[in-house]
Amino acid sequence: MAAGAINAVAGGGTLLTFPTLLFFGTPPILANATNTFALLLGTAGSLFGYRRQINAVKPWLWQFVPVSLLGSLLGGVLLTHTDPKIFSRLVPFLILFATGLFLAQGIFRRFAGLEPQDGQAPKHHTVWAAVVFQFAVALYGGYFGAGIGILMLASLGFIGLANIHQTNALKTVLAAVINLAASVWFVCTGLIDWPRAGVITVGALAGYYLGSHYSQRIPQARVRQIIIILGVILSAVTFYKEFLR
Repeated sequence: MAAGAINAVAGGGTLLTFPTLLFFGTPPILANATNTFALLLGTAGSLFGYRRQINAVKPWLWQFVPVSLLGSLLGGVLLTHTDPKIFSRLVPFLILFATGLFLAQGIFRRFAGLEPQDGQAPKHHTVWAAVVFQFAVALYGGYFGAGIGILMLASLGFIGLANIHQTNALKTVLAAVINLAASVWFVCTGLIDWPRAGVITVGALAGYYLGSHYSQRIPQARVRQIIIILGVILSAVTFYKEFLR
């Protein structure tokens, strides 16, 4: 439930469920695949919670969904052929970098002249840079996935999505797409621990719905502060886990 609620607001729930699976003796690659599959099903609760925001972000889907599918599938294939410990060491740096981007995105957009004005659409080079970045996020998401929400919130903010609730809705849809593509590969390769996936799914459904529903009742500025705090905490936890423990 806690992981689902965190994912609905910002992302990073994997940093709760993945270590839990490891603690109860699930092998790392099996735990990663099981976690991805379980959180995919749980995302349905979040999508329902953000249902009023979906229409506003539909125009962006055709640009971001294809690269999310492709990147995630490649990431899932990569997971089954490499040692995840190597890539997991990049996680704290990615989360910290994304949190910094999210914190500075408004200032950077104004300084670089990327802030939309008078209803104008974002500049094309900004959008396509975000699409390329989304492919990289999807590749990482298919491989490991912790913190993809923070990464996407930072990227989507740079293209001019100022409403944090709409950005969260788009982020949730793209996260579901990323988890879907990777999960298909994991199911086909027999990497799912079905009983444990079921337990995580039930909790995630409740957590996703509660997180997405109640976060929209909080002022946007407060939600942004929560996301930044979560990003710093998640980065610190993963730094400790990977380098200090």
